[in-house]
Amino acid sequence: MEIVIKNPQSEDFESKSKAEVLAEIEPQVAEMMDEHLKKRKLWFPSDFLPADEQMSDDELKNLEMLRERARGIDDAVRVSVTLGLLTEEGLPHFHRLIATYLGDESVWKTWNSIWTAEEDRHGGILRDYARDSRLFNFKCVEIMQYAYQESGFRPDWDKDPYRVFAYTSLQERATQVTHGNTGKAAGKYEPTLEGILSSIAADEARHYAFYRKVFKEILKIDPARALESALAILPSIEMPGLSMPNFKDMADVVRRSGIYGPWDYKKIVEDVLKFWEIDAVTGLNEAGRKAQDKLMAIPNRLKQVAEYIDRKVDTKSFSFDFIYHRVFAV
Repeated sequence: MEIVIKNPQSEDFESKSKAEVLAEIEPQVAEMMDEHLKKRKLWFPSDFLPADEQMSDDELKNLEMLRERARGIDDAVRVSVTLGLLTEEGLPHFHRLIATYLGDESVWKTWNSIWTAEEDRHGGILRDYARDSRLFNFKCVEIMQYAYQESGFRPDWDKDPYRVFAYTSLQERATQVTHGNTGKAAGKYEPTLEGILSSIAADEARHYAFYRKVFKEILKIDPARALESALAILPSIEMPGLSMPNFKDMADVVRRSGIYGPWDYKKIVEDVLKFWEIDAVTGLNEAGRKAQDKLMAIPNRLKQVAEYIDRKVDTKSFSFDFIYHRVFAV
């Protein structure tokens, strides 16, 4: 049996050669960035949750009314809000991953700064809302956030710039769906939270549009390697909060609540395969053709997984310290 040992130098060369492709598509990226900025609707946390030294009686009254409404939010939705808050507060991990290959003097640096500034508001407003509404045992959430930041996020794809953009395409869309559905679930109790999450989801939709177009440009220049990178990501993505405390149980609550689960991910994969026109990519070597065939087979595999999970589902009880160990079933 032949034992293959990866050569770190060859991996480094491949990463650098892929970074050169990213440099080649900078003119297209500049156009995408301009388009993004034209469509952007910039908002700030204080638009939803004023917290000034001088506040009117009506603003103070609205804060009390918000807390009263928030009491009606059920615990499954509270868990989803917690997961969303902590995921968004993991922004430094992603800034680092994207910045690794983009250099200090390029349009990529400009984009990463814009993206980071836009994303930073998401964790900020969810944290503000949680404090203003008294939605959790806040110290518990702070401890979880610290543990997540300290543990880091070190995915096995972070040394491949193509995989970075395949992942961000999927992850931005998954986050959009999750925030949007959490907002809808919360809206019957608390319309302010629904508005907040709707605005965050709209940002994520624009980021998704940007990243999936970036990967499509990569496919045009380096189709075979791009397909191989996509194949390493699409079968199953690990969400960025994997290292946070209670992640698996919180994700299970979100899935059982119908907020985000396997059927949603299947739809996301189908959408990117169609947008990237994977079935029509030509000029491939043997490895590229094999990756193409496997990519087109992923939706059927995801369908089987989703059906299997549906058959296995039963009611399960959960309890979390950040909602005072209340027991609830989903």
